[in-house]
Amino acid sequence: MERPLSAESAPPAPRNHTPSPSPRAEAQELRMEEKERTADTEGDPTYLSLLSEVSVLVEEPAEDASEKAEREAQRQLLATEELVYTERNYLRLLQVCTCTIRSNLQKLQPQLTNLDSMFLYIEEVIDVSGRLLNLLDQKQLTPHDPLFLETLCDAFLSLSTDMESAYKEYLANYNTVTALENSYKQKDALWTEIVKVIKSSAPDVNATSLSFFLVMPVQRIARYPLLLQTVMKHTEPGHPAYSLLEQTARTAIALNCRINEYKRFREVADKYKKTETLTIRDKMNRLNSHSIAKKTARLSQFIKHETGIAPKLVDEEFDALEGFFYLLENGITVLHENVATYLDHLQRFLSCRPEEFDLDMDGEEPAIYYKEIITALRQWILPTCEKRMRTLVHKPLCALRELLAGPRNLISKRLDKLLDYELIEEKPSLSYDEQAVANTYKTINTLLLNELPQFNSLALTLLWGMLGAFSCLHKDLAADMEQLFQGFTQQLPHGSLEPNAFWEWAECSVLEGARRLESLCWNVKDQLNAPIVQPLSPGSQRRLKVLTDKHGSGKIYQLTGHVVGTRDLDLSLNRGELVAIIREMDTRGDKRRWLVDAGGPRGYVPSSKLVSYHQVTMDPPPSPHLITTMDQAGGVRRHSCTPDLRRPSYTPDTPQPRLVRTMSMTVPCLQVVAGYDFMARSSHEVSLRAGEPIRVLEPHDKKGSCDWSLVEVRGQRGYVPSNYLTVMPTSTMPTAPYR
Repeated sequence: MERPLSAESAPPAPRNHTPSPSPRAEAQELRMEEKERTADTEGDPTYLSLLSEVSVLVEEPAEDASEKAEREAQRQLLATEELVYTERNYLRLLQVCTCTIRSNLQKLQPQLTNLDSMFLYIEEVIDVSGRLLNLLDQKQLTPHDPLFLETLCDAFLSLSTDMESAYKEYLANYNTVTALENSYKQKDALWTEIVKVIKSSAPDVNATSLSFFLVMPVQRIARYPLLLQTVMKHTEPGHPAYSLLEQTARTAIALNCRINEYKRFREVADKYKKTETLTIRDKMNRLNSHSIAKKTARLSQFIKHETGIAPKLVDEEFDALEGFFYLLENGITVLHENVATYLDHLQRFLSCRPEEFDLDMDGEEPAIYYKEIITALRQWILPTCEKRMRTLVHKPLCALRELLAGPRNLISKRLDKLLDYELIEEKPSLSYDEQAVANTYKTINTLLLNELPQFNSLALTLLWGMLGAFSCLHKDLAADMEQLFQGFTQQLPHGSLEPNAFWEWAECSVLEGARRLESLCWNVKDQLNAPIVQPLSPGSQRRLKVLTDKHGSGKIYQLTGHVVGTRDLDLSLNRGELVAIIREMDTRGDKRRWLVDAGGPRGYVPSSKLVSYHQVTMDPPPSPHLITTMDQAGGVRRHSCTPDLRRPSYTPDTPQPRLVRTMSMTVPCLQVVAGYDFMARSSHEVSLRAGEPIRVLEPHDKKGSCDWSLVEVRGQRGYVPSNYLTVMPTSTMPTAPYR
C-alpha cells in the first residue's frame, strides 16, 4: 500500500478559500461510522483487520500535521529571537562607537576636523532603539510567551513615528559621513592612527573603519521588514497576534519607502541649494552646446510667458508660499541691518569716555554725579546689554539670514526647471533625459510645497522670538538705569520734576545740546581747514609764473589733497600743486570735474579738491604807510608791534643799550596796521583796508605757519597774510596790546 502524501509535501490551500477538515476530524468521523456499521458485526475477524488498516491510514496525516505546526512554531520562535538578539547587539555596537571610539578619537593630536559631523543624528537612532528594547523588557516576557509577539508589535508601532524621524535624518546625512571618512583616508598617517584607535576600543569586533559601525543604521532600518515578514511567515493565520503582526510588517515597509523618498528629496535639495561663487572664467568653461541650447530654450519660454504668447503654469499655493518667504526674508534682512547698526553705535558710544578727562568742572556737584552715573553705565549696564544683545539677537539673526540662502536658491532653480518642464509637458512620450527633467521639477516642487511652509513657520517664530528678546533687553536696560538713577534723584537738579515736565525738559536739552554740538563741529572744521601757505619750491614758483602769465592770477588754484586719476583724461596730482582753471565743467556738463592746466599736461580733477590760490608777496612793494625806521634801528620783525613796557627801567648812571636808546629817540609807541588791502575769501579769513589798525592775536595759524596771522579788526576775527601787516609809530598807545 502506498504511503499517502504528507501535509508538508502537499500544496498549501489558498488563503482566501474555506479550509478543508483536518485529518484528526476525519478520523473521528470514520470511527463514528464504523461503530454504527459494526453494531451487528462485532467480533468478525475480517472486519477487524480492515478496521485496523483504516485506523493506521487515518493516524499518519494527524501526526504529520502536528509535526508541521511544531516546526512552524519553532521557526517563529527563532525569527523572533533573532530580531530581539540582533537589536540588542546592534544597540551595543552603536554605543561602543559613539562612546568609546568617539571619546578616544577626540584625544588624537592634532584633533580631527569635523569629527562631530561623523556622529550627527546617531544619538537619536540609539535613543529610539533603546526605547524599543525597554518596552519589551518592561513586560518581562520571553519570546516563548504567547503574548510576546503582541508586545513586540505594539512597541514597534508606537515608535514608528520617532523611528522615521531619527532614521531619515541619519540616512540623509550618511553621504556626508562617507565623504568625511574618505577625506581621513587620504592622509595615511592619520588614518593609521584612527584604525589603531578603532581596534583598541573594540577588540572583540573585527572592525577596521568607522563605516563598519556607522553603516549599521542604514542596514538595520532595511532589515526590519524582512525580519517581521519572516516572523509572519511562520505564524498561523489563526494566531491572536497575526493581524497585528501583518500591520507591523506593512508599517515597516511604508517606513522604508518614506525614508528613501526623503533621502532622494534631500539629495536634490543639497544639489541645488548651494550658492556657487564662480568667476567669469569658470562660467565660460561651463558653456557648451548643450547648456547654451538649454538656456536659450528657457529664455524663449520666459519671453513667451511675458508677452502672453504661451500660457504660464500657475500654482497659487506655491505663489503664496513664495511671496510670504520673500516678505519674511526682507523683514529678517532689515532687522539684521538695524541691529548691527544699533550695536555699532553702542560700541562707538562706549569707546568715548569724556568723564575720564578734566573738564574744569571738578567742583560742581552735577558734574560729580554725572561722572558716577556714566561710569556705572559704561562699566556694568551697557556692556552687559551689548553682550546679551549679541548673544540673544544678533547671532541668531546672522544664522537665520544664512539659512535663507537654501530656500532662495531652490525657488530660483524651480523656476528654471519649470520652464524646462513646460517645454516637454505636451509631448506624448518622453525620452530618458526628458523624464529625468520632469522628475527633477516634480521633486523640487513637492519638496518646496512640503517644507517651505514649515520653514516659513519656524523662521517667523524665530523672528518673533528675537523681536521679543530685543524688547525684553530694552526693558531690562530701562529697569537697570532707573534703579541706578534712583540713588541720585535728590541730588540732580531736575529730579523733582513731574514725568511730563521732565521729558519735555529732557527733549529740549537734548535738542539744544545737539545743536550746540553741531555748531561746535562746524567751527572746529572751519578752524582745521584754515589756510596753510607753504613756501613754494623753485619748480613751483616757475610753474606759478608760467600759469599766471598764461591764464592770469584769478585762475590759479591749489590742490587740497592728493588726486589719483581713475578715468580717461584724469590727472594724478599731489597735494599743494598749482593748476590753472580752463573750464569749470567737463564735456558732459558735470561741474564736479574741472578742466585744468597743470603747467604742461591738461586734464580733469575733482572740483572739491581745488581752492583758490592767493599769491603771497614775500617782499611787498613800498607803501607810504610802511615805516622802515625800526628795521634800520635793530632789525625788529615787521609785525612786532610794541616794545616790552614791563622791562626794568634804567637809571641815568646805567648805560642803556643802543637799541633802546634808538627806539626812545625815534618813536614813543608802535601800532600794527594793514599795509595793503586784503579781501577775505572764506569764513575763516577777515578783510583788511590799508592803514587800518588791527590787533594781532596769534602770529601764526593753527599748524604753526608764520605766513598767516590771526587778527581782530572791527570786532571780527580771522586770518590774514602776515606780510600784509606792518607797524608804524603813533603818538598814543596802540589801540590794542599785542599778545
